[in-house]
Amino acid sequence: MGEAYIIGAVRTPVGRRNGGLAAAHPADLGAHVLTALVERTGVDPAAVDDVVFGCVDTVGPQAGDIARTCWLAAGLPEEVPGVTVDRQCGSSQQALHFAAQAVMSGTCDLVVAGGVQNMSMVPIGQAMVAGRDLGHDSPFDGSAGWRERYGTREVSQFAGAELIARRWGISREDMERYALESHRRAALAVDTGRFAAQVAPFAGVGQDEGPRRDTDARKMAALRPLVDGGRLTAALASQISDGAAALLVASARAVRGHGLTPIARVHHLSARGGDPIEMLSAPIPATAHALARAGMAIDDFDAFEVNEAFASVVLAWLKDCGADPDRVNPSGGAIALGHPLGATGAVLMTKLVHELHRTGGRFGLQTMCEGGGQANVTIVERL
Repeated sequence: MGEAYIIGAVRTPVGRRNGGLAAAHPADLGAHVLTALVERTGVDPAAVDDVVFGCVDTVGPQAGDIARTCWLAAGLPEEVPGVTVDRQCGSSQQALHFAAQAVMSGTCDLVVAGGVQNMSMVPIGQAMVAGRDLGHDSPFDGSAGWRERYGTREVSQFAGAELIARRWGISREDMERYALESHRRAALAVDTGRFAAQVAPFAGVGQDEGPRRDTDARKMAALRPLVDGGRLTAALASQISDGAAALLVASARAVRGHGLTPIARVHHLSARGGDPIEMLSAPIPATAHALARAGMAIDDFDAFEVNEAFASVVLAWLKDCGADPDRVNPSGGAIALGHPLGATGAVLMTKLVHELHRTGGRFGLQTMCEGGGQANVTIVERL
């Protein structure tokens, strides 16, 4: 099987809800990172075989195959196709997997992977709102097979995050300490220019808008739980955000033929499922599966990106996997930097690859929880 190389990785700043990117059409957000990727890598866009983008809630301005729309909005060659994938929060990580698999199989030589999401313009759950117009309160409403298997238990990321906190014995205080550290790391990364090489400023926004420098333990402790009697608050959850990211994936033949310079090699790709009610714990078995398949140990990695959908998700993962906390989300995570759903997987991989180059680390691992109780794992090696 052939190798898949990452040639370039670029992202927009991640904007806060109703912040500097809120008015940007999703196609223009995606077009911006595509243009920046082509410029930074020097690739001939006409040589690209496909564009694979992740996006969630593909309604309104995000409907109609947003991958294709972004490419055309960027003024790039019409003969290059695009496809949009939905694996919930892991959509653009899965886009990278599909791109790498196409290259490794030999059926493609150059594929762009990425994702886009404007949550200010298309609120989270908008696709479910459209479903209610068809008479279904949820994707599971009316399914006899689902009801027979899972009953009428609540299917919710909030319920799942609470279940995880209780099952792994994670207190509110534990999570608040973790969230404060995420903001501290993110603010430090922004203020020291750590993200400058990976960010393409857009619409007057030059840096991530999410980090809250004024937050403290007292403010967090004063917040009400998301559910009655629960441990989680808004401060312990990822931020609603807007953004886009894109990566160029190439075969060895394309690297030689186009004179490209790889920055990383895709070492392993996998995805696993878990309990859809607990929902957000799947990164734990998915990581164990990936390590076994790759023949690696948790201490082999210099950096990890584990999506901070909720603080309980990462803390449970740390407890089970035993990774060094200092290597996990070293520049902060989604609690501080935001979570533009379908774009987040590509944002995290962009951060991970650049972090390995910044520190001189060799191996990095990315994983994230996803709706339906799923998780992707990607292992990359810096070149």
